[in-house]
Amino acid sequence: MSFPASIYRAGALFSVMIFAVNAALAASQPEAVALLEEVDRMYRTDSSEAEMVMKVVTPDWSREIRLRAWSQGMKKTFIRILEPKKDEGIATLRLDREMWNYFPKINKVVKVPPSMMMGSWMGSDFTNDDLVHETSLVEEYDVTMVSEAKTHVLTVIPKANTATVWGKILITIDRASGLPVEQLYFDEKGKQVRVMHFKDVREFGGRKLPAVMELVPLGKEGHRTTVTYVRAAFNKPVDSAVFSLRNLQKR
Repeated sequence: MSFPASIYRAGALFSVMIFAVNAALAASQPEAVALLEEVDRMYRTDSSEAEMVMKVVTPDWSREIRLRAWSQGMKKTFIRILEPKKDEGIATLRLDREMWNYFPKINKVVKVPPSMMMGSWMGSDFTNDDLVHETSLVEEYDVTMVSEAKTHVLTVIPKANTATVWGKILITIDRASGLPVEQLYFDEKGKQVRVMHFKDVREFGGRKLPAVMELVPLGKEGHRTTVTYVRAAFNKPVDSAVFSLRNLQKR
């Protein structure tokens, strides 16, 4: 069966219109971008230094890790484990898009390949990318916003040609405080795979922040990882030597 040329032209025009509408919907809203920037830099600012306790819980075992972390902007992060004794001295360095781990028991520095950025960090539910914030949400995603009575809900979608495992992230922000309450992560097929809860708002260095981040992987019953900030300082000078391969092997 053949169709008149006018129908083909109408179909092509309709396709162009649909593409234009989808592109407009995907484009970021300025107000949403501003809120997402705050989420991106919430625990970092120009520089930061913090001490945290990570608790990993599974149906069969649980463990606690005490660690100290430094950052400069969005591209430099250094983490060193303080406790337990058997893990003391293990360190992680991230410079832009490169990352290394140091293991004192074997006295070896191991570079983390890009393919392992979504791998587990120290057996937790957090990935290497989560711990060092390798991906900037503002740089890698488009964001739109729906405002409700007490919250803003940001819908975060990967930009074209962005390499990411997340097909979508929904971020709920408390309107009164401007702080995140929850983040829902979806895979490329639209399935929700994990949820992050932000709890216990406290003041650190003149900034009010959620002191607790609880990450729960869905489909893994009884698993969760909680990070609790013990102390934190922001916008204070951090020696550039901290963010070096040489510093990885120091105690």
